[in-house]
Order: sequence, then C-alpha cells, then structure tokens
Amino acid sequence: MSKCQYVLRPPRPGDLGWLVHRHGALYFQDEGYDPRFEAVVARVVSDFIFNFDAQKERCWIAERQGKMIGGVLLVKKSPRVAKLRMLLVEPGARGMGLGSRLVEECIGFARQAGYRKITLWTHQSLRAARRIYQRAGFKLVKQKKTHSFGRKLVDETWELQL
Repeated sequence: MSKCQYVLRPPRPGDLGWLVHRHGALYFQDEGYDPRFEAVVARVVSDFIFNFDAQKERCWIAERQGKMIGGVLLVKKSPRVAKLRMLLVEPGARGMGLGSRLVEECIGFARQAGYRKITLWTHQSLRAARRIYQRAGFKLVKQKKTHSFGRKLVDETWELQL
C-alpha cells in the first residue's frame, strides 16, 4: 500500500477509545487543551455508543497499513439535523485529503439519511479543519468568546444546508 492509500471502515471494539485518546493527546499537544477536552470527547463518544441509531448515525475510521489515522462521527441532533463530531486526522496523515474525504462521507450519508442540515462546533484556532468545512460548503453562523479547556477560545458553529 502506498503512503497515501487508506481505507474507511466502521469502528471495531477499541476504535472509539482510540478516538478519545488521540483527541486528548493531540489537542493537548497542538492546542494546549487540558483534560476536560478529553472528557467532552469521551462523553460524545459514550452518547454515540449508547444511543446509536444505525439508520441515522455513522462513524468512519480511516486506516492505513493496519494503523488508525483518522475518524469522524455523524450523529442525530434532531429528525432533520445531523451533527458532525470529532473529526480527527493524525499528523502523519495530514495533507492527503483525508479530512475532506471524511467530511464528504458525512455529507453523503446525511443526505441519504434524509437530514436537511448538518451542524458542527469547532474553535477559531483550528484553521485546517475550518478550511475543510468551508470548502465543503459549511457556513459560519455563530461565534462566541469563551474560556474552555484551560484556554481563551472562540467557539464557532458552522452549518451546511443539504
């Protein structure tokens, strides 16, 4: 398998724990977030597992040469609105279009599942993710200054009409 080839697959046991772990570690390393961020991710993942609706929700895990390199969740917010959650691309896998591909998978599934809109929450400092969302057609609809995860941040809500 070449450097850029990867597969997208459903999660297996342990994969969602990996997603929580990598969010905690990478966001501490890259953004200086404290452990409360990992706790938020763990809550989102736990809710996904306990409330999973196979008709309306999905998780994609990206794998290259047997190693997980990324993932994302699409969860039901309401009957007509989905929420994109926990987009992650490992540093060594960045720049090959994986983040955009994961977002495209979410959009395609959301349309197929009958959603009318996808929303997401991010931070202004996450420039690469914001570029992916913007290129996919998401629009910034709300910003709010906050102090979260031990940092001053600007929370953002983005939406895509389907």
